[in-house]
Amino acid sequence: MKVVLQKDVSNLGDAGEIKEVANGYARNYLFPNKLALRANDGNAKVAAHQKKLIELKKEKRKKAMKDVSAELQGKSFEITVKTGKNDRLFGSVTSMDISNLLKQNGYEIEKRKIDIPEVIKSLGTFKVRLKLVEGVQPIIDIKVIKEKQEEEATPVVEETVQEATTETPQEEPEAN
Repeated sequence: MKVVLQKDVSNLGDAGEIKEVANGYARNYLFPNKLALRANDGNAKVAAHQKKLIELKKEKRKKAMKDVSAELQGKSFEITVKTGKNDRLFGSVTSMDISNLLKQNGYEIEKRKIDIPEVIKSLGTFKVRLKLVEGVQPIIDIKVIKEKQEEEATPVVEETVQEATTETPQEEPEAN
C-alpha cells in the first residue's frame, strides 16, 4: 500500500515522502497514529506542499542556528561542582548540567544535542561539541572548577556540669 507520511517516522522516512508499506502496518499503526495518509492524487499534492513548507522551516532554523553557532564558537563557560578529597568530583558533569549552564547564559540547547566526548569526572577544561542542526556544530570550552567551601567554624560545646538531684523513686504498690 502506498502512503504519504504526515510526520517523520523512524526507519521509514520523513514527512511528505510517499512510501510503500505493508497493509497491516499502515492500517494498524500509521493511520491510527495519524502518521500517514493513503496515497492518492489529492493527498500527494498536500504532501508535496507540506514537504516544501518543512524544507523552508528547516532552512530558516538552520540560518538561525548558524547565528547562534557564531556566537557560541570558542566561548568558554564555567561550571562549579562539589569536590571531595583530592579534588575528586561527586558524580560527573553531564549533558543536563551543561544544558542548564547554557540556559542560564541565554542559550536554549537541548541536552541530547550536547556531545561530551569523554566522561567529565575531574577538574579542568573540556571541549564539548553542540549538535545544533546538520552541519552546524560549534565547539565550546567547559571549565570545571570546584565550589568554594566556606570553612565553617565548629561551635565549641561547653560542657556544663549538672548537679545530680537525688530523687527517691516512688514505690509502686504491690499487686496481690
